[in-house]
Amino acid sequence: SNFDADYCYSLGYNAAAIISTGKTGYMSSVRNLTAPADQWIAGAIPLTAMMNMEHRHGEDKPVIKKALVELDGAPFKMLEANRDKWAVETSYVYPGPIQFFGPSEVADITTITLKLEKGK
Repeated sequence: SNFDADYCYSLGYNAAAIISTGKTGYMSSVRNLTAPADQWIAGAIPLTAMMNMEHRHGEDKPVIKKALVELDGAPFKMLEANRDKWAVETSYVYPGPIQFFGPSEVADITTITLKLEKGK
């Protein structure tokens, strides 16, 4: 989709910009993804910010923090409200084939999960 292409291009372009400054140990990030691509905000996250010290095999080891499903988040609440129906019915969103051209509201649509997380 255009969203996927824009997102991947933005991450790569941003990663190249981070590397060009001589920085290492950073992960490329892009925020504000529910807005049009020209309003996205690029950033760099230090990998150490994602690390947590855990005691494993008798030693403290740096590991990436676990990211659990947010049970109070909007995406899970939607699943919770519909799971009984979805278990027995064919119920899914099918917007049609991917469109790369045309109105932005059709061609540049973001993911349903992002929309739910942002309350849109």
